[in-house]
Amino acid sequence: MGPCTKNVGLIQGGRAPNVIPDFAKANLFYRLVGPADALRHEITETVGALAEVRFTRETPFLRLRTLDGLPTMVAAFTTDVPSLTNWGEPLLLGPGSIHVAHTEGEFVEKAQLREAVEIYCSMAKRLSS
Repeated sequence: MGPCTKNVGLIQGGRAPNVIPDFAKANLFYRLVGPADALRHEITETVGALAEVRFTRETPFLRLRTLDGLPTMVAAFTTDVPSLTNWGEPLLLGPGSIHVAHTEGEFVEKAQLREAVEIYCSMAKRLSS
């Protein structure tokens, strides 16, 4: 379906620069386009008894609804859509680039906003008929 992305977002350890560390911790974040069972097993087997492994959060991969005429893509990014289960059948789209979303340099061009308004209006008309 698509590639996995991995981020080692947090590494912590020790108490002072001149003392052998008594602890170490690393937080890894994987974004999968597919089930997580195989990766979870591989991590647990690789680490073995060398360290404690905790899997703290999993957002399942989704295959979302599409509408004819709108482009689609496979993305190894996550979304809050699985948490919005009481809101009907979700569609996920919006202006801007996922590559700058949630960063210091996040931006949306005016032309993208105008195009989004046109798409939202068209979708509302199509879905209500």
